[in-house]
Order: sequence, then C-alpha cells, then structure tokens
Amino acid sequence: MSNIEALARANVRALTPYQSARRLGGNGDVWLNANEYPLAVPFDLSQQTLNRYPECQPKALIARYAAYAGLSTEQVLVSRGADEGIELLIRAFCEPGKDAVLFCPPTYGMYSVSAETFGVEYRTVNARENWQLNLDAIAEKLDGVKVIYVCSPNNPTGNLVSRDDLRQLLEMTRDKALVVADEAYIEFCPDATLTGWLAEYPHLVVLRTLSKAFALAGLRCGFTLASAEVIALLMKVIAPYPLSTPVADIATQALSEQGLTLMKQHVSEIIATREWLVDALRQCACVETVFPSQTNYLLVRFTAASEVFKSLWDRGIILRDQNKQQGLSGCLRISVGTREESERLIAALKTLPGTSVSMEQA
Repeated sequence: MSNIEALARANVRALTPYQSARRLGGNGDVWLNANEYPLAVPFDLSQQTLNRYPECQPKALIARYAAYAGLSTEQVLVSRGADEGIELLIRAFCEPGKDAVLFCPPTYGMYSVSAETFGVEYRTVNARENWQLNLDAIAEKLDGVKVIYVCSPNNPTGNLVSRDDLRQLLEMTRDKALVVADEAYIEFCPDATLTGWLAEYPHLVVLRTLSKAFALAGLRCGFTLASAEVIALLMKVIAPYPLSTPVADIATQALSEQGLTLMKQHVSEIIATREWLVDALRQCACVETVFPSQTNYLLVRFTAASEVFKSLWDRGIILRDQNKQQGLSGCLRISVGTREESERLIAALKTLPGTSVSMEQA
C-alpha cells in the first residue's frame, strides 16, 4: 500500500465505487445503457453573469419547480442531480458509526455507495419476488435506521412500489426515520407521485431529476421535495454554490410552459416506442421475459444474457448488465432509444442463435 493510500479513510480504501454507464465505457453508437433521452434538446444561455457567484438556491428555478410539483418554494431544494440529494440526507440525518440507512435490492446502487462514503451502515431487505416491499422484514431491521430509500418506479426493474405498502411503511416509521421516495422516473407515470402525501407525512422526502424525461442528463440537476423543516436542515450541509449559473439558466427554461410541453411530448414518444419494443422483444427466441415497466427502460431476461450482452456490445449496441443484482440473474436493462435504435436492436437480436422472428412480425 502506498503512503498516500494509507492516509485515506479505511472505508474509502475498501469502497467499491458505483459503476456508472460512462465509467463502464464502450465504443457504441447505440447507447441503451443509461436511461437517457436519446436526442439532444437545444437550449440557449440567457445569463451572462459568469463573473458572479450564482445563488445557492436560484429563486426563479425554485419557483418554477415548486409550481410544477404543486408545492411551496420552502419545500423545494435544488442540487447537483438527485444523487447529491441522496448524500445530503445522509449527511444531515445520520451519525457515522451509529445510524443506518436501509433499502431494498434490487435497486439503485448509489444508496449503498453514498452510505459507505460517509461511514454510515447500510442495511438491505430484499424485495419480494414481485419486487414489492417486504414490510415484515423491514420492521425487524428498523432499529437505528434514520433513512429508508425506496425507488418508485424502481431502477432497474421498472415497477411501481405498491402505494398501500408505502403508506404502511410511512406509518411504521413516524418519528423514527425518513422515508425517501426516489421518483427519478415519475414523469413516465405522473399519477403515481407521492408529493400529495408530504402534508400528511412530515418524514416523507421525494427525490426528482431533470436527467430522464426532461432530456437533461448532462445538466446534473435534481430536486429534493420535503417539509420546510427537512429542507432547512439540508440547507445547512449543502455546498455554498451547488448549481452553476448555466445549469440554473437551462433548468429554468426546461420548466417553462414551453419546456413542460416539450417534455410531455418526449414522454409520449418514449412510451410509444417502449410498447413497440416490448412486443418486438417478446417475439425474439433468446428472450425469456420482458418485465412490465413504468419507465423509459425495460428489464429483460435472456436465455444467454452474457452472450447477448457481448454480441451486442461488439456491434456497438450498449446495454446495461444486471446479472449481479439481487434476483436478476440473466437480466439486461435496455433504455428506450429512438424507434430507429430500437429496430436496430431487434435486427441484431434476430441474428443471434435461435432468434428467427422477422421484423414484420415484430
């Protein structure tokens, strides 16, 4: 071990970093591995005040997101993606070496990485076979838990978590822990949002992002929605200037009336392509199961997932391997790209051994 490495915290030396789609790389031209919107959305910068520090919480941006979410401005915090929101909650509410966070695999990998980074214990309660919450098992592990993360729709499975289960979870955690509903994909099923429950449950927190339906993954802009009391605590630990001026500028434009209309058009297009892709995949001989999805991606179980993944990778079609996730053996996650990209994916699958379905059938 080098002297420099020896200086690092023990938990950081032992940490396995989150393997984002960009870290994993690839030389593809059909990128279906990061749940991004497949086409660029043009914006023009209107702010030319880069010589000045930005507002910590840009008023115009906060006001627009509050209006969009149906909340007051005191209930909204903007950060560098929802990932920063995940970390801020741990920093503000969890004592390292004392408190814990809890989540239910298979789910988003940053919950564990964020906890480990801050020296906070994380506990897992595996989801049931239908990827719903195991409430009895959660209840047994709540002692010392300060934050519970529930991704709904869940990444990478694509399913919504039962509202009845979420309500039971909120009831059992009153005055004990925060329940954080990660709604990164909620624009694809807006009626499922829990923002309407914030008044009833002061320990509920909702995470949002502009990375998915708003087609702004490169912007790194997310939101934490919660009671004014929770937001005030997070403001104590957030960076002095979390959003650059250009980010705040573009995000504010994206939340204009015109921007929201464009987002909804994109969502409709993605859902239509998703339904076409579901039908096409189900007719491929190498596909065992296409799981229902309320998102811009599909979880698919293949008869020979590793071979399918590598074959597509070699052809420049990059998917996300989920084989190592709890209960997801043989599964790959496929982002919904353009119709052309989806057709190229199906055409490539047709050439693999045992896949003989025609494009006309698909």
